[in-house]
Amino acid sequence: QIRLVESGGGLVQFGGSLRLSCVLSGDPFGYNIMGWSRQAPGNEREGVACIKQDGVTALAEYVKGRFTISSAHAGAIALDMNSLKPEDTAVYYCAAITGLRAAAFGALCPTGMNDYDFWGQGTQVTVSS
Repeated sequence: QIRLVESGGGLVQFGGSLRLSCVLSGDPFGYNIMGWSRQAPGNEREGVACIKQDGVTALAEYVKGRFTISSAHAGAIALDMNSLKPEDTAVYYCAAITGLRAAAFGALCPTGMNDYDFWGQGTQVTVSS
């Protein structure tokens, strides 16, 4: 059973930094794409970042230059968030695509929320002004 577990959320002041981590377990294919989405109160969930096992990454425009996605090893990713703003306040979800679905993306690293099949429980990030 595929499982995603996030950690690292919390409360931070405007301009501060946080690091989120996510670990994927139970992937029977050993090939995946992982990413982060977020959902602020009253808003739809939106994509934030993506990383493939070959190291290709993609970031949504609204976090470029402030957020970085990285992978320590297959199935373990992190999101480093700098220069945080109150509008970054949201529940952040780790997500994954595995197997043939992941391979079908080819060179693309999707940030669209609807592209992902598996989700973690989410971790709250709150940025105070």
